[in-house]
Amino acid sequence: MEHRKILQHTTIATSGERELIVSGPITPDELRTFSMHPDLDAFRRPKDQHAALIEIAELEEGRIIAARDGDVIVGYVTFHYPDELERWSEGGMEDLIELGAIEVADAYRGYSLGKKMIELSFADEQLENFIVYTTEYYWHWDLEGTKLNVWEYRAMMEKLMKSVGMVWFATDDPEICSHPANCLMVKIGKEVPLRSVEQFDRVRFRQRFMY
Repeated sequence: MEHRKILQHTTIATSGERELIVSGPITPDELRTFSMHPDLDAFRRPKDQHAALIEIAELEEGRIIAARDGDVIVGYVTFHYPDELERWSEGGMEDLIELGAIEVADAYRGYSLGKKMIELSFADEQLENFIVYTTEYYWHWDLEGTKLNVWEYRAMMEKLMKSVGMVWFATDDPEICSHPANCLMVKIGKEVPLRSVEQFDRVRFRQRFMY
C-alpha cells in the first residue's frame, strides 16, 4: 500500500502579531524536538500524549499534522489504521485509515486551527487512495469548555469534517448508535477500488439486511 506523505506548511497570524505554524506530516525526530501545550490533555496527560504522537508518526501509515507556537504544539490531528480491537479493523483493509484525535489548546481556539490542520492533511491528493473515516462520540467532546450543547457541538464537528469532503455514513455500530449525536463520517478517495468500498460496507453493517 502506498502511503504518500507530502509535507505541507502554512502560517496563521494571531491578534498578538505572532505566527502559528501548521505543518505535517511531521516526522518522529521532529516531534521529539517539540513540547506539548499543558492544556492538551483531552485524551491523556500532555507528556503521555506527546509520546503517543511520536509512536503514531513512527508507523508506516501514521500521520501527525500539528499547529505550533514556536516549538510548542498547540493543536494536532492524528491519522492511523484502526486499532485491532475495534470493529473497523475487522475487514483487514490496507486502504482504510482513521482520522483519530483532533485537539486544540483552549487559548488557541478561534484561529480555525482544526480546519487548517485537516485541510493540510488532505492536500496534494495524498489521501485519495484511502477511505478515511472518523467516529464522533459526544463523550469525547469539550462541551464544558466550548459552552456548546451536544447538538451545537455535533454541528460544529460536521462542518469541520465537511470542509474536506467527509460526509455522514450510516452504520449499525453499537457505540455510534448508543446516542443520536454520535456519528460516522467518511471520505472515499477517488482512487479507492469498488471492492474496498464494498468491504467497508460489510464492516459498517453486521446486519446485512440494512444495506
